[in-house]
Amino acid sequence: MTQHKVLINGSWRAADAERYFEPFSPNTGTTLTDSYPASSWADCDEALSAGREAFVQMQTTPRATIAKFLNDYADAIEANAGSLVEMAHLETGLPTNPRLADVEIPRTCGQLRQAAMAAQDASWTTPTIDSANNIRSMLQGIGPVAVFGPNNFPYAFGSASGGDFAAAIAAGNPVIAKANSSHPGTTRLFAELAHNAAKANGLPAATVQLIYATSRESGYKLVSDHRLGATGFTGSRPAGLALKEAADKAGIPIYLELSSVNPVVVLPGALAERGEAIAGEFTGSCTMAAGQLCTKPGLIVVPQGAAGDQFVSLAAAGFDNAPVGTLLSRYASGQIDDTVAKLTANGAVVVNSGSAADDSGRFCHATTLLSVDGQNFIDNGELFQTEMFGNASLIIRSASNEQTIAIISQLEGNLTGCIYSDTAGSDDEAYDAIEPALREKVGRLINDKMPTGVAVSAAMNHGGPFPSSGHPGFTAVGFPAAAKRFGALKCFDNVRENRLPEVLRDNNPSDNLWRLVDGQWTTANL
Repeated sequence: MTQHKVLINGSWRAADAERYFEPFSPNTGTTLTDSYPASSWADCDEALSAGREAFVQMQTTPRATIAKFLNDYADAIEANAGSLVEMAHLETGLPTNPRLADVEIPRTCGQLRQAAMAAQDASWTTPTIDSANNIRSMLQGIGPVAVFGPNNFPYAFGSASGGDFAAAIAAGNPVIAKANSSHPGTTRLFAELAHNAAKANGLPAATVQLIYATSRESGYKLVSDHRLGATGFTGSRPAGLALKEAADKAGIPIYLELSSVNPVVVLPGALAERGEAIAGEFTGSCTMAAGQLCTKPGLIVVPQGAAGDQFVSLAAAGFDNAPVGTLLSRYASGQIDDTVAKLTANGAVVVNSGSAADDSGRFCHATTLLSVDGQNFIDNGELFQTEMFGNASLIIRSASNEQTIAIISQLEGNLTGCIYSDTAGSDDEAYDAIEPALREKVGRLINDKMPTGVAVSAAMNHGGPFPSSGHPGFTAVGFPAAAKRFGALKCFDNVRENRLPEVLRDNNPSDNLWRLVDGQWTTANL
């Protein structure tokens, strides 16, 4: 059995471990042979001090150097895709093709390269100059950033490779990556590539650090330590809120992506026009990746009546015919069962037969589709919004557009919300009434498509009202906006020009740099 080392201050060394753990293979349910340390506070303490030193050095590192590191790292990922795919498939059960090799590798490399462009082009730092008063300001790095990655996207949201990592680095901050215990080996391979690329570009030794696990107490201390600039967390709601409580008490920013049921509303005209197609889209979206996507449509609102009955039948058949995907965690199936039991005890009905999960030891759960009356949902809104992170979803039968608005009013904050309407315009009046209520509850409003695709676009918002994320003003996907979470607004009042950051001096250092000078956006010199 191999006992792996942590990466602290530029060195792979034995951890000051409180214990060791071995991950499971979701494909077989068996324990893997490699062993990983749960670090004591001593490791966290050393990483924080090293990260703070690296942060100071990175404030004078040329933007071009940081951009080159990100581009070189993306190149290294592509060159080592085979070993990364093999490891992630072993640890997560996610299919090698198309998910890991054809989707996650390109997405991860693409967002690293977008982050490199943001690092190079400092317009996103909003350089602002008041020449009359000689006051200037901009966003600069916030400090070492701790990144907690989720289990469902080991690459694109990984703690040493994903969007939070890329955004923190682009903003000029070192990263302390805390691996997800479901795929520590995958994170280790990424950290090795990132560390090598950072070293080759002359970045500080602690630009990228890695620990695999800590006690809860050490985790709380980490996110609340004064040496830390901020935390990026993607994962379960209970864990995220516990970390948020600790960080908030210390005044340390923490950006969370938590739970979301991503409501979909199907209006009557759309149901009559293309109900069968929408049922197919819904089924595919709910069962893709065994339903373990943060943008899975966890509930869908359809009208009562014959058309709604037909939709339920089509969706139920689709769920029964869908393949039973592998769950990432050995606990996920039990959590789905617990939630289904609570919902059915309060009036929900399971409407499909449930594709039988196999007994090979693989982590899996039968596909499960439930239905509930709209008034019941209104009366028990908090319960029926319990997230089922897996291949299970809920249909709500609404008696009217007015009831649909009442259903939406019960919703917590979500990442996405979607409305399907017909192409002939018969749903327009209903859309105009329902859309304002839904828009208030979501970060991304969608028309006529399921929410599971999240493009890495400068215009994307992968965030939303609480509890979908910890702050409604920021996104975890899309550059340069994602980098702003890890910037601090710094003001320079009557500071001599030679002491100013380059982008705030009278002469604009780049023809592509937009600055707000005396109320006007310009690329010109002062």
